[in-house]
Amino acid sequence: MHTVAILAAGELLHFELGVAHEIFGNPPQESEGWYDVVLCGPGPVRVGPFTVEPAAGLAHASTADTVVVPALADPGTVPDDLVAAVRAAHEAGARVASLCTGAFVLGAAGLLDGRRATTHWAHAADLAARYPAAHVDADVLYTDNGSVLTAAGKAAAVDLCLHMVHRDHGAGIANSVARRLVAQPHRPGGQAQFVSTPLPARDDHRLAQVLAWAQEHLDKPITVTDLARRAHTSPRNLGRQFHALLGVTPLQWLLTQRVRRAQELLEVSDESMDAVALATGLGTAATLRRQFKRVVGVPPDGYRRTFRAALR
Repeated sequence: MHTVAILAAGELLHFELGVAHEIFGNPPQESEGWYDVVLCGPGPVRVGPFTVEPAAGLAHASTADTVVVPALADPGTVPDDLVAAVRAAHEAGARVASLCTGAFVLGAAGLLDGRRATTHWAHAADLAARYPAAHVDADVLYTDNGSVLTAAGKAAAVDLCLHMVHRDHGAGIANSVARRLVAQPHRPGGQAQFVSTPLPARDDHRLAQVLAWAQEHLDKPITVTDLARRAHTSPRNLGRQFHALLGVTPLQWLLTQRVRRAQELLEVSDESMDAVALATGLGTAATLRRQFKRVVGVPPDGYRRTFRAALR
């Protein structure tokens, strides 16, 4: 069983710690094998308005497959024992992930040197200044360097944890966890190998129903006129709304949805490229290959082989 050690030392923020424990500590019904989660710390730890008692000491982290460092309440104060535990765990081969200001612990441990990293935008400049060997990107939700991962603030902690579930168990299970959380399926962190799929910040936004309808009909031809008609507006005004809300055109958004659906089908099914192209509204296998490679960076055949190999 894949073991996950959530580290608790100093004073932490309760949201990020709760997110990690909720996602990794509660298996969906359809999962086969899940995570064994242990809260590790030197003793009672202040977590927001609560005090928690870790089940194991920090030394236990060096035996874990994944180590999660929640957000520090004060990133200016990084506990030395937390830094030592993270460094030892990484040297032992653990995958290490930080949530929000937990990135400062990874920075102090030297794990961010030469790697892309992120944290809450309000602390990104400080992270870059304190650890100049890190490549800090304040514009992304999270970064994935393989064995070292970092997330931005609050909701991005959910995104990164779902991303790790996606890596470990596939899109279907990750989406099941997201549904339980009443959250969007895991959002990409911003790397080239993932598809950016911007969504409205609020479910009650005027475009929410239009986007939901489009996602349910990706196997059909959909034009900007179709979307505008559903939104009870003109195509030109719809384009302005998309740009203001999502920063992309309607057609750009629609293409990313089709490619993302193709990713999921390639991960969870053995359908042919022609069948995947039809199911995602991309028409032909040739169009699927062209658009998939342009957006994701690899051809769909290679993506499927790589993903299946990663699960074995």
